[in-house]
Amino acid sequence: MPQEATRPLLTEDDLRHITRWAALSAGRALPVFEAVAADPRPRQAIAAARAFAEGAPRSTALRKVGWGAQAAAREIGDPAARAAARAASAAAGAAYTHPIETPHQINHVLAPAAYAIQALASGADDEAAVMEKEVSLAIAAASPELRQIVRTMPGRKPSKGDFHALLYRLDVALRR
Repeated sequence: MPQEATRPLLTEDDLRHITRWAALSAGRALPVFEAVAADPRPRQAIAAARAFAEGAPRSTALRKVGWGAQAAAREIGDPAARAAARAASAAAGAAYTHPIETPHQINHVLAPAAYAIQALASGADDEAAVMEKEVSLAIAAASPELRQIVRTMPGRKPSKGDFHALLYRLDVALRR
């Protein structure tokens, strides 16, 4: 008996919605990185992610600037700036979220916002208050299309560590 063809979990349009939110999130944290480094790689990664979100093709250049932002994260000593550069790298990488149904893929959707939230809260006078504010802003910035995409993907399970708790919190909130 022939097997019925199924729609891929993520379409290119879905990837554009994911990447738009990722670039918006990472862009909020970019000033944290740029306050301590003159390195252009995170800004380039966010710009390339925005371009993809607005219709540019996925390309080796997009992948390259994403890896460049990751290198910038490895090279910077400041934890908040490192998180901001990781947000930029993850924003560029969001365009490459795999259209397969595994729980790991939701991390690619959520990581840019989670890294950006970490960057913005790290070292703040009241980290908890900034974290709450930034989580609320990230969730509010999520489009209805992004929320629907998240609902179609396998959800995260609670796990240990602050970053994983933040990923879980974002996942749960976006599914509401």
